[in-house]
Amino acid sequence: MKLSAFVKSVLATSLAVSVLASQAAYAETMRLRMHTFYGTEVDQIAADLSDRVKEASDGSLQIQFFRGGELVDSDQFVEAVAQGSISIAHGVGSYWPGTVGIGTIEAGLPGAWVSVEEARDIFANQGLDKIIAEAYEEKGVKLIGRGFGSDYGLVTTKPVTSLEDLGDMRIRATSSIATVLQKFDIPTAFIPGEELYIALSTGVIDGAVYGGPVEYEQLRINEVAGYYTDLNLLNPGWTENLLINPGTWEKMSDEQQQILQTELDQYLLDVHNWLEEGNQRLIDEGTLFEFATLSEEDSRDLAEASLPIWREEAARSERNARAVEILIQNAKAKGRLSE
Repeated sequence: MKLSAFVKSVLATSLAVSVLASQAAYAETMRLRMHTFYGTEVDQIAADLSDRVKEASDGSLQIQFFRGGELVDSDQFVEAVAQGSISIAHGVGSYWPGTVGIGTIEAGLPGAWVSVEEARDIFANQGLDKIIAEAYEEKGVKLIGRGFGSDYGLVTTKPVTSLEDLGDMRIRATSSIATVLQKFDIPTAFIPGEELYIALSTGVIDGAVYGGPVEYEQLRINEVAGYYTDLNLLNPGWTENLLINPGTWEKMSDEQQQILQTELDQYLLDVHNWLEEGNQRLIDEGTLFEFATLSEEDSRDLAEASLPIWREEAARSERNARAVEILIQNAKAKGRLSE
């Protein structure tokens, strides 16, 4: 009887310690301010993320979600995360090439990959994300997620079926695409996604390269620009990242980190699937935009004009050179570049 009582006492003490340890791990509720470059179009996906994280962490992690432009401009995400004014940023590297020199390569150089499967392999298995993470670490932020976009076409206020049609238009584009278009004397400008509707409706720009049909639908761009042209430059047309404040990350327990990582990965996959399914639906319906595709000759001219961008990006730094070398070796292995 004495042994039994002792065992019971030990078990009770062990259980109490375990409960207290569990409570201590979640003693402080962490409220995470997460900012995306998207607008209202990802509201449901964001709400699902917040619910999953809250439930899986027993309420110890709570995400407050902000849309593009609500707290800071999308091109200021790196600084905002480093300073801690937002906890997590969901962005695209081409928004801040002046801050993070590898950003343009990260987002996607024209011709770098031709499928999501290929892009995933380049980042995860061929070492590109490891190099990119180094660059972000130097800027005081931690790279914790990689997402992949979808179609990346041109929407315009007038029909476009050739490069010649763009001669008198001003096109919104991020750095790499802008560089290609400028080689054909096509004027470009950078405008955040949340400002595209007003810019197109007021004539500040005549077209934009921002995403695929479903993103333009969600931003109601079809109301002010009814023509969509496939440029055949890159698929997926961009990659997305998730950046977190290192101090915020380190305050979490191992379990909280795993919960957040798992759910953020699912969030990025949900965004990608929404893009893919939505784009295909709108293309099949064919009513939202008047769809067109550049001729093979024009697409080939764009591709040839894109090649110098690889060399230019590689010349910016030793790190960029390593990243571009990964792309070159992959393209050679895929038969898109000669040995």
